[in-house]
Amino acid sequence: MLPDRPTAKTRHQREPGHLAGAAEAPLELVHAPRTFARGFVRDAADIWAYRELLGNLVRKELKVRYKDSMLGFLWTLVRPLLQLFVYAVAIGVFLGAGRTIPDFGVYLFTGLVAWTLFTDVIGGCTGTIVSNAGLVKKVYFPRELFPLSVVGAAVVNFALQLLVLAAAYAATGSWPQPGDLLLVPLALVVLIVFGTALGLVLAAAFVYLRDVQYLVEVGLLLWFWMTPIVYDWTKVKDNLVSGAGLTWLFQIYLANPMANVVLAFQKALWPGGDTERGQPFVYDGDLYLRLGVLLLACGALLWCAQRIFARTQGNFAQEL
Repeated sequence: MLPDRPTAKTRHQREPGHLAGAAEAPLELVHAPRTFARGFVRDAADIWAYRELLGNLVRKELKVRYKDSMLGFLWTLVRPLLQLFVYAVAIGVFLGAGRTIPDFGVYLFTGLVAWTLFTDVIGGCTGTIVSNAGLVKKVYFPRELFPLSVVGAAVVNFALQLLVLAAAYAATGSWPQPGDLLLVPLALVVLIVFGTALGLVLAAAFVYLRDVQYLVEVGLLLWFWMTPIVYDWTKVKDNLVSGAGLTWLFQIYLANPMANVVLAFQKALWPGGDTERGQPFVYDGDLYLRLGVLLLACGALLWCAQRIFARTQGNFAQEL
């Protein structure tokens, strides 16, 4: 990896909304090397100053994705609906999970909608710096805007998919209990903070190592099956704790941030039901506490991720 090489830009080039023809300002170093522990607040303020540009990048992400397509944003719903159909038939019908889990289709979709948001963030952020190489090499603005625009577009798609979930409630006549609905925004914040942190690191790493995209694909596939989406968490507990006495391994399983997010979505958005032995399918622990701890941990992870991104972005133009 090459050492940091800060580029020289004039101060007025850094400021959004600069008027053409203004007097030249003194040269100012952009991406000057700073210590790892310093600079987060300054970078956050810089991102905030370019919030209008961030909004434009989010709109660009949404428009480019479905440019010249007949269905447009409806394609956002195709993948989760196809996944829902495949898993509902393969696992719900063929393997019999639908006979023991009430409203199995809704149960699946509550997990899939959270997982789709996570994969959209991770997959989209990974290649966002490389795919915008032309802008990175020519124009100054905070490079974090590229991954953040992907996060913003993914949240919009997530909101559209929730409409399908609402339609499923209307079709089945079963509605979630309002007492646990506060879990949804808390879990959503954890997911976004965690996904953004990973996305920043992966976006920076992909500039230097192009194998990262294949590692992400394999990692997400493994991660999916380590998260209770197409199966219920009680089966994991029965096999690890009751069957093998591996309580410590079960606790490691529950430390998975996406497992907690999915469990929260299921508890809040799925009408619920009991197993054949009368045990609840939804997680019976304190999810508010678990998500609160995770939010603090993911906040620290986001800080570290931004500092890593800031330390490596000085060489993006040279590497690209």
